[in-house]
Amino acid sequence: MTDSISLPIAASTASKARLASRHAAERRFRIYGLLAVLFGLSCILTLFVTILTGGYNSFSQTVITLDFELDADNIDASDIHGSNFRTIVRRSTYALFPDVTTRQDKRTLANIVSSGAEYQLRDFVIAHPDRIGQTVTLQVPMSDDLDQLSKGVIRAELDESERRVSDIEISWFNSLRDQGKIETVFNGTFFTASDSREPELAGILGAALGSFYTLLVTLALSFPIGVASAIYLEEFAPKNRLTQIIEININNLAAVPSIVFGLLGLAVFLNFFGLPRSAPLVGGMVLALMTLPTIIIAGRAALKSVPPSIRQAAIGLGASPMQTLMDHTLPLAMPGMMTGTILGMAQALGETAPLLMIGMVAFIVDIPGGVTDPATVMPVQIYLWSDSPERAFVERTSGAILVLLAFLVTMNALAVILRKKFETKW
Repeated sequence: MTDSISLPIAASTASKARLASRHAAERRFRIYGLLAVLFGLSCILTLFVTILTGGYNSFSQTVITLDFELDADNIDASDIHGSNFRTIVRRSTYALFPDVTTRQDKRTLANIVSSGAEYQLRDFVIAHPDRIGQTVTLQVPMSDDLDQLSKGVIRAELDESERRVSDIEISWFNSLRDQGKIETVFNGTFFTASDSREPELAGILGAALGSFYTLLVTLALSFPIGVASAIYLEEFAPKNRLTQIIEININNLAAVPSIVFGLLGLAVFLNFFGLPRSAPLVGGMVLALMTLPTIIIAGRAALKSVPPSIRQAAIGLGASPMQTLMDHTLPLAMPGMMTGTILGMAQALGETAPLLMIGMVAFIVDIPGGVTDPATVMPVQIYLWSDSPERAFVERTSGAILVLLAFLVTMNALAVILRKKFETKW
């Protein structure tokens, strides 16, 4: 009797031990998964915080208030663009510290104001020619080094040999700030200007418009071709070896490195067809080739998600295959196609390598006015600024990354919203 009772108890104890071990393993697995998620989120958070702390200063700028004497000796009303505004700016700068007399100190004093001050003064005179002969008070940007000093990037407590700003420049800066002539204002130039050799004058408008024109060409080419290809392969193409080869190659093209498409654009569009180098037209054509596989795959998936019963019902009521497609299948699949297109365009917006191959890495000062004008794009502009030696370009780089991330997040959020709003539950 004792033996017959002890066996079930031992078996029960062993099963409980195995059950407890299995539950412990499941808890450990959940903990490992949670730790992995937290680690990934911490990395993303660190990335965003690093970019934000390094780039928010790019949205502000240090300016100085100066009195400019618009005398007729230096300004020719009939040729304002050829007038000597540099002399007017230097004379106003020298007036800040009349006791500075040596040639070297006067040269250093003249450099506390940005070289863009003379162009800003020229634009003011062009807009107000009636002010010639008068004295006007304007705020002009300071040099990038003093701008960095004002923002605390360059520390005044360091030894003079360890910073780009001399002691005398710091004394001038502190004196002008005590007089209320120096202020920190919103950096509108960052959003309204194009690239420049001077960090305080550099902006993202040229690159932003270049990205806009490039994506416009990409969308105009890739969306209709991609949707038409997806419709043919899914709805009309015969299921044979040729279509299988096409499908395999489309899937392979989606995984091809983007720089390969840049080499293709360089060989075909530039060298063979002779299209303009560094133009959004060529950049858009290259990115369209890169985006096509993504749109085709997403379009086919959207068409497959439409139940066959809808096609069968339409054909049973006498609709032709084309009527069935245009009136029933395509409207139901379009939200999925739009989602895939937006995701493909977001990927194209962040591409750099293929555009470097077709010359969109050039230094472009003028703001592009069309798809054939020389231009660069936001990712390439970020690449150019990150390679610049001036410390002020570091914050411009982070600021441009923030703007680019805002566009990417907006496009991805739009894709999610469209999918949620228009998707149909079957």
